[in-house]
Amino acid sequence: MSCKRSILLVEDHAAIREMLLDYLAGQHGFEIILARTLDEADTIINDQERRFDAVLLDIGMPDGDGRDFCAGLRRQGHKMPIIILTGRNGEADVIRGLNLGANDYVAKPFRLNELLARLRAQLRIFDSSDAAVFSVGPYTFQPGKMLLQDPVKNRRIVLTRREAAILRTLRLSDDRAVTRHDLSHQVWGRNSAATTHTLETHIYRLRQKMESDPRKPVLLVSEGGGYRLNPTISMSAAAAAA
Repeated sequence: MSCKRSILLVEDHAAIREMLLDYLAGQHGFEIILARTLDEADTIINDQERRFDAVLLDIGMPDGDGRDFCAGLRRQGHKMPIIILTGRNGEADVIRGLNLGANDYVAKPFRLNELLARLRAQLRIFDSSDAAVFSVGPYTFQPGKMLLQDPVKNRRIVLTRREAAILRTLRLSDDRAVTRHDLSHQVWGRNSAATTHTLETHIYRLRQKMESDPRKPVLLVSEGGGYRLNPTISMSAAAAAA
């Protein structure tokens, strides 16, 4: 997606940090936030102003075991994918890491393209789950809760099941337009009797809820015989367009 995914990298080895920062941020467009200790990682991840799409976590940290930190994140309710990076690749180590809440386990030394493939696979799985959280312009979108939240204005927008499904489908389309035909099929099912008018009615109601000026939509736009979500537009740009 063109909207950058935010990754917390918890690693005390400077050379590995720089290598992953250059590869994931420089070549593949991820936003990488670095933590050199578990205490630093705990402060960063619990910052209410931040949201992470995934965590890359070394277990051999100077101030503790990353697997225990992983278990702590799960107890706190963090649901994003966690991929453990470690030189300990024995079966018992792998099983313990997975049992404590890790989604995947990558042994050092690892190949960068394999790590990237595993990271993307975990993001795809998470994006399709009810625990997923997305940024949509000024909003935080939680499809599982059918909720849009505007943290600046402290505003909550409750969505219907179909409205949440429309936004999720558009958000997972890699910022490409989805035709009315395809969008209807994905939201209502191929055997549904839902009409184009039904879809357009839901789009109208969504714009009433989320756009500054529903007559001049900038977040949920019409394009290519269908609709496209503009997830990266800033609040100031949305207000200016209105």
